[in-house]
Amino acid sequence: MGRPGRGWTGGWTVLMWVAVVCLVLTDGRRSRQPRCPVGCTCTKDNALCENVRSVPHTFPSDVVSLSFVKSGFNEIAGASFVHTPNLQLLLFTANSFDLIDEDAFVGLPHLEYLSLAYNNLETLPKDVFRGMEALTKVDLRGNNLICDCKLKWLVEWIHHTNATLDQIYCSGPPIHQGKKINDLLPHSFDCITTEFASYQLLRFESISVETFTFGNEQYVVFAQPFAGTCNFLEWDHVEMTFRTYDTIQSTSTVVCKPMVIDNQLFIIVAQLFGGSHIYKRDSSANKFIKIQDIDILRIRKPNDIETFVIDGESFFVIADSSKAGSTTVYKWNGIGFYSHQSLHPWYRDTDVEYLEISNKPHLILSSSSQRPVVYQWNRSQKKFDRRTDIPDMEDVFSIKHFRVKGELFICLTRYIGDSRVMRWDGAMFKEVQTFPSRGSMVFQPVSVGKWQYAILGSDYSLTQVYQWDAKRGQFVPSQELSIQAPRGFSVVSVDNRVFLLASSFKGKTQIYEHLMIDLSD
Repeated sequence: MGRPGRGWTGGWTVLMWVAVVCLVLTDGRRSRQPRCPVGCTCTKDNALCENVRSVPHTFPSDVVSLSFVKSGFNEIAGASFVHTPNLQLLLFTANSFDLIDEDAFVGLPHLEYLSLAYNNLETLPKDVFRGMEALTKVDLRGNNLICDCKLKWLVEWIHHTNATLDQIYCSGPPIHQGKKINDLLPHSFDCITTEFASYQLLRFESISVETFTFGNEQYVVFAQPFAGTCNFLEWDHVEMTFRTYDTIQSTSTVVCKPMVIDNQLFIIVAQLFGGSHIYKRDSSANKFIKIQDIDILRIRKPNDIETFVIDGESFFVIADSSKAGSTTVYKWNGIGFYSHQSLHPWYRDTDVEYLEISNKPHLILSSSSQRPVVYQWNRSQKKFDRRTDIPDMEDVFSIKHFRVKGELFICLTRYIGDSRVMRWDGAMFKEVQTFPSRGSMVFQPVSVGKWQYAILGSDYSLTQVYQWDAKRGQFVPSQELSIQAPRGFSVVSVDNRVFLLASSFKGKTQIYEHLMIDLSD
């Protein structure tokens, strides 16, 4: 027989070695378990940190509830809790945070409860709760939340989340102060603002600018007095810039006025010297051809041109600013334009504006020698009759009109004194607002979509852009543009974009793009 004693001894030896190895491995695992951070108290599955100076990165793996009280840090950085992905409850109490990163709570897919109550918060970053699909409760009580556009996202989130929130109140701005955030709606916020951003610089001076549509394309034409040209631009749909389309050579050009009649394009070219002329676009030859001269005895010093249609008939009127000339209305007869009516002789008119008042055609003439004069169309006589003038408004250089919700307004430009906005009350124009405007030769209303602007240019200061405030019924300052000696503004829409064109008499002509900015982003 063998020796059983030895066999059992070997077996016990193996068992003892296995036991020792298991103890070492178990002890090793225990030694690698994260300890409770300094400044925190940890129980089985909870951790409470008080007066710590930063968010610790290590906690025992079985911690699912974490609280911070009176912390010594004022910022919760991005990815602060990626090392504790099993958290189900996270609480911050009696802290004072200046900044919470938008990614502060990323990596917490199991979080069910998040309290940020009583932490002196004024706002929260957009989408700070993104990815927290398990969230059922958020506590934001006791903060000083400013319910402005930066917090619009929270209102949207409240209306779409399954998580519940206690009633919280806005501490500002005044329009929402004291209101329950839970009761606000996304459309309670007006967060879209606009600006004109510099887009393209044109290396020439100009005194006027016009935009027009011909053959389903948009065009721009600048009058260049020093170069003696009408400079036409078109939109390059590939390069996304305005490029030269054509030119009309002239002398001391002040206005290049486009007029489309029966799919024919005419350009009325007003010149200070050498008479004024009318050109027609010859599509077969792909160029402009002069078809008519304008009576030099009537139009000696043209300053402005308006085109209009009354009862299906096409007209234009030239304001003459000479001592011996006469502002004159011309009518299209199917072959050419002929003098239809002389208005306001020898009054040195600087501007003419066509508009409808109470659905009746009118002209308003501005003059350096008297107050603006209003003419009304007489349908039976097919002529304009003098109706009235605008009182207490001497030295008006130009008048331009606009409408807001059906109401008629005019902008009156004055080089010396205050420019004004006036409203038609059914019987006369009454003052709405005044604007300091020393050195101004253009006060141009322009509309872009739902926005109404008035742009006040000056030879001595920055150009002021004003935006219409519907609640106040007035213009409010919106923006300043740097344009040397501006003389005219116009807008054009191409490829779903809107551009403001600004002529400059002493500097480079400029193009701005109208941009919409969402302040809630």
